[in-house]
Amino acid sequence: MSPTARARAAVSGLVALLSVASGCGAVAGADDEVELRVFAAASLSQAFTEIADRFEADHEGVTVELNFGPSSGLAEQIGAGAPADVFASASTSTMEAAVESGEAEDPRPFVRNRMQVAVPPDNPAGIARLEDVAGPGVKVALCQRHVPCGEVAAEVLARSGLRVDPVTEEADVKAVLTKVTLGEVDAGVVYETDVRAAGDAVRGVEIPDDQNASTNYPIATLAGSEHPAEAAELVDFVRSGSAFEVLEDAGFERP
Repeated sequence: MSPTARARAAVSGLVALLSVASGCGAVAGADDEVELRVFAAASLSQAFTEIADRFEADHEGVTVELNFGPSSGLAEQIGAGAPADVFASASTSTMEAAVESGEAEDPRPFVRNRMQVAVPPDNPAGIARLEDVAGPGVKVALCQRHVPCGEVAAEVLARSGLRVDPVTEEADVKAVLTKVTLGEVDAGVVYETDVRAAGDAVRGVEIPDDQNASTNYPIATLAGSEHPAEAAELVDFVRSGSAFEVLEDAGFERP
């Protein structure tokens, strides 16, 4: 082989080697990227958005994709095969069903939430206490009975001996709050955290302790997770002091 031919062969070999190395590097980089899909109760929207940002900052190469909605609806999506890594429910019964079906693993409680009456800022119906929501002509919004906020609201009304015929029953607590903020109803029974998150858009009317009810929020990794190690790290992070600071600021309590 002539010197020129040898030089050309060497250059070609070097180019091929660099191409292979570059290709390997691209694959490795892609493998290092982890996307965690978190299904979480609608009432966690504000807090979990900040918690996800904190988790991503501490875990290079990991992104958190959040899907919020009613706990029962999220559980149905998971049961139907929707890809997810972590489930945070506003109801222990919903989580227990996911465990029994083999979809969720080792759930652990991380916060508790109580109920409050939300009214428009001008409070046109003059709601001053829980009993007022059962007054004549008062338009009330509740969550549907099969979702956690509906279950807990029903418990509050039962404890208080009140009969309320809602003008609307919504799929989740955020939808109830929207009805209040738009002035379409006079009151809605929602979580304390949602009243706080709404700021000046609503006013909150406290419910006495002997009439109020609460719900515990469990969180768990999912059996179908493609990233079980990272999912377990996220669950631990949600239950850490750093995450609880965010949850406490949002109005949640320790379980």
